[in-house]
Amino acid sequence: MLNYIWFALMAIALVVAAINHTAAEVTKGAVESAKTAVEISIGLVGVMTLWLGMMRVAEKAGLVTILGRLLRPVLRVLFPDIPPDHPAAGAIVLSMAANMLGLNNAATPLGIKAMEEMQTLNDGDKETATNSMVMFMSINTASVQLVPAQMIAILVAAGSVAPTSIIGSTLAATAIGTIAAVLVTKLLQRFYPTPQRTDVPDEVTA
Repeated sequence: MLNYIWFALMAIALVVAAINHTAAEVTKGAVESAKTAVEISIGLVGVMTLWLGMMRVAEKAGLVTILGRLLRPVLRVLFPDIPPDHPAAGAIVLSMAANMLGLNNAATPLGIKAMEEMQTLNDGDKETATNSMVMFMSINTASVQLVPAQMIAILVAAGSVAPTSIIGSTLAATAIGTIAAVLVTKLLQRFYPTPQRTDVPDEVTA
């Protein structure tokens, strides 16, 4: 679907440029933008290496584990269907903690592991996500960012004089987004309860 959307956007841009006789300007802008993208990408290598190294040190120091312990009481409210001692609970905690610290490379496999563990608790249609899965995806999509390492790296590569000034606003924006995602998900769960098993035969009545 995304391929069709991007193709449509490019086709519309070319048609509009041809109608307005600005094809030369569009071509020049595309070439300059491509050049800028390459320069920023190369500049990101060093900065991202530094931040990821710092985050890995924090991970080895146990910061992710500590944050995970702080999140456990919250998870009991957000994921009431998941037993506290189930492996899914631990994977969810670690994935959310890694996301909050900007450890995207670590958060991805942890998120996949959390989904796999939650699927083992899916007693309904295996092709339908449970409420816990939907809640997990909503939180991960919004994801409170304590350290927006990737955005800071992009700003540094683009020549920003104060790249860390976005930390406060990013924290506020992602916190509001996460709260909104949780509230909407909780609201919709009332209309879409967790599906029950469909392979259990009806009781035979005498």
